[in-house]
Amino acid sequence: MIYLQLFWEFFKTGLFAVGGGMATLPFLSDIAESTGWYTQAQLMDMLAVSESTPGPIGINMATYVGFTVAGIPGALIATLGEITPCVGVILIVAMVLKNFRHNRYVESAFYGLRPASSGLIAAAGIGVVTEVLIHPAMLTAGNLSAAFDWPGIVLAAVLLVLTNWVKPTQKLHPIVFIAASAVIGVALGFGG
Repeated sequence: MIYLQLFWEFFKTGLFAVGGGMATLPFLSDIAESTGWYTQAQLMDMLAVSESTPGPIGINMATYVGFTVAGIPGALIATLGEITPCVGVILIVAMVLKNFRHNRYVESAFYGLRPASSGLIAAAGIGVVTEVLIHPAMLTAGNLSAAFDWPGIVLAAVLLVLTNWVKPTQKLHPIVFIAASAVIGVALGFGG
C-alpha cells in the first residue's frame, strides 16, 4: 500500500509541478503535512542534498523521499511516479504539436503557463527562506533577535553580492558557491 501511495503522491507532483524542480516544493510541503513522512525541516535538508547532487531537483527529491519512506523499492516507485506524467505529456505533445505548433490557442496555453510556473517557483523560494532564515514562532513572540538566523542571512547576503555585483566572482560556476557554503556551514555549525 505504501508503494501505491508513493507512486500516487509523486504522480500528482509530476503532473502539476510545471516549471521545474523548485516548483515541486509546494507539493512536497503538502505531502509532508498530509502523510507525515518527513518534517518541513527535513524537506529543507532534502532540498540541500537534491541541489548538491547531479540530476533534476524534482527527481532527486522523489528518489530521496521514496528511499526514506520505503528503501530502494520506494525510491524507484516514487521516481517512476514523478516522471510518468512528464513522459506521457511529452509523447502526446510531440505527436500533436507538429499539427498545432502555430495554433493561437496552443500558444496562449503555453503563454498562460509561464505565470503559473513563476508563481510556483516564487512560492518555493519564499518557503525556503521562511523555513531556513526566519523562525516565525519567535517572530510572533516578539523576540526579534532569535526570530532570524543571522549567520544564514549574512551568508545569503554575501552570496548575493558575490554572484551579482563582484565582477571576478560573477563568472564562477555555481558549484563553487555551493561547496564554499557547505564548508562554511560545517565550520560554523549552521543548522545545528
